[in-house]
Amino acid sequence: MRKVFWENPYQCSLVTKLLSVVGDDLLFEETIAFSFSGGQESDKAFINGQPILDSRIEGKYIYYTLENGHRFHPGDTVTMEIDWFRRFRLMRLHFSAELILELVTRRLRVEKIGAHISETKARIDFAYDENISSIFNGILSEYNEIIERDDIINTGYSDIENQRRYWKIEGFAEVPCGGTHVKSTAEVGFVSLKRKNLGGSKERIEIRLVDDNAG
Repeated sequence: MRKVFWENPYQCSLVTKLLSVVGDDLLFEETIAFSFSGGQESDKAFINGQPILDSRIEGKYIYYTLENGHRFHPGDTVTMEIDWFRRFRLMRLHFSAELILELVTRRLRVEKIGAHISETKARIDFAYDENISSIFNGILSEYNEIIERDDIINTGYSDIENQRRYWKIEGFAEVPCGGTHVKSTAEVGFVSLKRKNLGGSKERIEIRLVDDNAG
């Protein structure tokens, strides 16, 4: 299965062919619809206007679930479309979380224990027994410098056979990651940070876009 969302995460429409149909689960030759992975939520996507209800990753394949009675058959040529507004926000929040995580772990000896990227905010959870907001001013200052520099975000395969991906900013970091990414840090934009104490020596950083207009 060719994953076009890695090759061109800005592509919103794709004509592709159905390889298999098992009940309501469909497998396509190519796809632009990202499926939940690494904490990043799935795209909102449609097949000939019919909404994809769910998806799952099995090995190198992504299976998409449609409503019962979809009437698609193997060999059909269809049009897949994604909600671009949602995709772009997910890409921006995803990479803002990647940058914040990198900056936090450079300052503190902490373990990431969870992460989630939605359309409205991102969060990263850490095993840490102090107030993590004490470093917010410092990491936001560094973060803002990276955004203002408009650094190019390079992506590619570290292992083609096993489909392992990475992102890289020259002179800053190279990090394993299979999400979707914008082209440069200026597209990510500025963010605000909020600390939540989860109890049991667990700290959460919530990340929101400063120019948020979606709630």
